[in-house]
Amino acid sequence: MTSLDKPTTEETSADGTSAEDARAVTEAALFEAFGGVRGMVETVLPGLLFVSIYTVNKNLHMSALAALGVALVMVVVRLVRRDTVKHAFSGVFGVGFGVVFAMMTGNAKDFYLPGMLYTLGLALAYIVTALAGVPLIGLMLGPVFKENLSWRTRNPGRKKAYTKASWAWGLILLAKCAILFPLYWWADTTQLGWVLVALKIPPFLLAVYLTWVFLAKAPPPIDVFAEMEAQERADEERKAAAEAESEGAPAGRHRRR
Repeated sequence: MTSLDKPTTEETSADGTSAEDARAVTEAALFEAFGGVRGMVETVLPGLLFVSIYTVNKNLHMSALAALGVALVMVVVRLVRRDTVKHAFSGVFGVGFGVVFAMMTGNAKDFYLPGMLYTLGLALAYIVTALAGVPLIGLMLGPVFKENLSWRTRNPGRKKAYTKASWAWGLILLAKCAILFPLYWWADTTQLGWVLVALKIPPFLLAVYLTWVFLAKAPPPIDVFAEMEAQERADEERKAAAEAESEGAPAGRHRRR
């Protein structure tokens, strides 16, 4: 068997990007889109602080204000360092709603209820959009991969991968809700809180991993931004060529006379 006959272990796309490079780009994009390790810490820490303080002293006000305070501190740190604040801000809003709800009802378990309802709504959104042919994961990650919505009509392999990933997110979050909502009704605040903290990261990591698996096997994204830039350059070159031709034509006619 010659070297040309041997199967290669590394595929290359039409634009020269190897499969290994595509996987690395996918991994980096997912890391950016979902916040990475720091984003996970910002997601877990307020709830962990709330349930830890409440377990010790059963003081709703102190627990809620401590959780809100640490969420605000994380936003301030990101602002000072000029980092992306979307994950920290989402954490502040989530904690803020939980604090307001718990204060209004006087029931410490209600600190967790807005987040649980959000998780349920998000699960349904993933499933409904997958059924509708516009998977939510594709809408979220399209701009990150610089493909926008090109996957819907021009890249069926990626649309299929986004649909699978949206189903994975939806079913995983539904399974999480199936555990948490019965605990909301039957367990006490500390039991619900510790289970909720324990379920913050593992389902999230599983969903991100499955998303990576589906996208790593999919065709590479179509960089619509690069296409637009190439089109603009081509238009400018045609315009310059037309201008040069129009300027050179009279001179040529004058010399022939």
